[in-house]
Amino acid sequence: MTTIPTQWELPSPVPHDLRALYSHLHPVIQQILYNRGIIESEDVAEFFGHRVRPDDPFRLIGVGEAVTRLRRVIKQKRPIAVYGDFDADGVTSTAVMVQTLRALGADVIPYIPHRVDEGYGLNTGALAWLKKQGVEVVVTVDCGIRAVEETAYAKSIGLEMIITDHHSIGPEVPQADVVINPKLPDSKYPFRDFAGVGVAFKLAQALLRVEDNAPIAPEPVTLTEEDLLDLVALGTVADIMPLVGENRTLVKRGLEKLRQAHRPGIRALAQRSGVAPREIDATAIGFRLGPRLNAAGRLESAVLAYDLLMAPTAARAEEIAYQLDVLNRQRQSLTNEAVQWAIRELGENPPENVLLVARQELNPGIAGLVASRLKEYYFRPALVAHLNGNEARGSARSIPQFHITAALDQCSDLLIRYGGHAAAAGFTLPIDNLPKLRRCLNAIAADQIQPEDLIKTLDIDVILPLRELDYALLNKLQELEPTGSANPRPVLAIPDLLVKGQYLVGSEGKHLKLRLTDGIVTFDAIAFGQGVRSEPLPMRVDVAAYFTENVWRDRRSLQLQILDIQPAGRGVPPERRPH
Repeated sequence: MTTIPTQWELPSPVPHDLRALYSHLHPVIQQILYNRGIIESEDVAEFFGHRVRPDDPFRLIGVGEAVTRLRRVIKQKRPIAVYGDFDADGVTSTAVMVQTLRALGADVIPYIPHRVDEGYGLNTGALAWLKKQGVEVVVTVDCGIRAVEETAYAKSIGLEMIITDHHSIGPEVPQADVVINPKLPDSKYPFRDFAGVGVAFKLAQALLRVEDNAPIAPEPVTLTEEDLLDLVALGTVADIMPLVGENRTLVKRGLEKLRQAHRPGIRALAQRSGVAPREIDATAIGFRLGPRLNAAGRLESAVLAYDLLMAPTAARAEEIAYQLDVLNRQRQSLTNEAVQWAIRELGENPPENVLLVARQELNPGIAGLVASRLKEYYFRPALVAHLNGNEARGSARSIPQFHITAALDQCSDLLIRYGGHAAAAGFTLPIDNLPKLRRCLNAIAADQIQPEDLIKTLDIDVILPLRELDYALLNKLQELEPTGSANPRPVLAIPDLLVKGQYLVGSEGKHLKLRLTDGIVTFDAIAFGQGVRSEPLPMRVDVAAYFTENVWRDRRSLQLQILDIQPAGRGVPPERRPH
C-alpha cells in the first residue's frame, strides 16, 4: 500500500448526441471510448483497425536522405555501426536496424554502451573506438538527439552521423549529416510518439520499400516489414509509449508476430517468463518479457539482450534466456532493498514536492526503477542517483502534472548531460551540484505543482454491478487490446460488495486474496502488493479493478485484479450506483 490515499475519478455519462456514433457497440465499450476522447467516426474506425491512416515513412524528415546515404554506403562497402541504448527499446531498435542493413548486404556491427562504464547515449570514447575499428558511418537508434558535443566530435574525426531518436528535442539539434525524429519542430509527420524502435522501424521500412523497386543487395532480400514488427511491439510497450495512433497499429500487428515466435530468442524468453507464445499480449511484455530484456543492461551488458533477439539457434537462445531470468531476480531483490532504504531516508511525509536521493552503494542500473517506485509511493516527481567519484548519475520519474525533462532544461547549467521526455529522464551532474539541483527543481515545482496535483487519482472507466461481469463482457473488453499507456486497461468500479473471505497469499503474504459477493454472484479477487494494509477491511466495500481471466493448471475462471479498495459508498456514492 502506498502512503497516499487514492481518489476515484468517476466517468461522465456518454452524451446523447454520441449514442448514434456508438450504436453498434456494447454500452461498456461506448463509455470507454468516450472516456478516451474517441468521438469521431474515423477515430472509432481506426481504433478497431477498420481504417489505418497513411504511414509513409518518407513523410518523416530525414528519412529520404538517410535512405540515399545508406544505400550509397552499402554499395561502397563502407563499414557501418548501429549505436543503440541499453534498455529494451534501445536493444530492439539496434536489432531492427542491424537486421535490415545486413539483409541489404551492409557491413554493419552493433554497439550498445555499458550503462555503468559509459552511461546513456553517445560518448566520445566509444566513437573514437569505432573509428579505430574502421567504422565510417554511425547510425544511432533511441539516442543522440541531445548529443551536440559528441556529434561534433564524431564529425571532427571523420565519422558520418545519422541520428534516429524519439526523445525530446533540446535547445540545440546536433549537426549530424541526417537527423530523424518525429518531434523535430518542423516535422509534418502525423504521429509524434514513436518509441526509439518505432523511429528505427520507419527508416527500415523505407529502406526495404526502396530495395523492392531498386535492388542493391547481392542476394534477393527475404526480410519484410512484417518480420520486424515483433521487435517494434516489444520495444514500444516496454518503453511505455502511448498505445494510440500508429503505435497501436504497429503493436497490434507486432503482437501477432510475437505469438508466432519465429525468433528462437522470443520462444526462449517467453518460456523462461512463464508465458505461452500464443498468450503474449501487452501486459506480458510489460511485466514478463520487458523486465528480463531490461535486466541485462541494468546489471550486466545489454549486449546479452541483443544477442538473445538475434540468436540463430534454440540452444543459444535458451542459454541466454536463463541468464536474463537470473539477472531479473537479482534486479528485483536489489530494487526492493534500495526502495526500502530510500523511504527510510525520505521519511513518510517529505516536505518537498520533488524528491532527490543519492547513494554510492546504489546499483546505477536500478536507479530508474527505484525512482518509479518512489514516485508511486509518494505521488510526486522522484530522482535517484548513484554517486561515483565526483559525479552523480541517475534517473528521474515524474507525475503527469510535471514535465521532468522540461524542468531539467531550466536547470541545465547544473548538469553535465541529460535527456528524456515528460515522464522520465536520465541525468549526470557533479556531486557538488546535487543540492543546487534539488533547490532548482523544487523552485520550478512550487510554480507548477498545486496541492491538488499531489492527490493520487484513479480514473474509473465504468461503474458496473458484479452480476454483469461475465465472459461475454470480457470478450468485448479484449477488443480494446492492445492496452497500455494512453489506452489503459479498463478500470471497473464495482460498488457495495460483501467481503466473504480474505487471505494472505504469495511470498511473505504480500498479496491479498478476497471472496466478494453482491448477494447474487461471488467472485475471487486478487490485490497484488496489498497483503499488509494499515487498516482492516470493512464488511462492505467498493472495489476498483481490472476484469480478467485466471488460468491455473488449465482451469479458467473469471477474476478481479483489484487496484484499490474503499469502504462502501466512499468510492462510488450511493447515487452513482447502477440500478
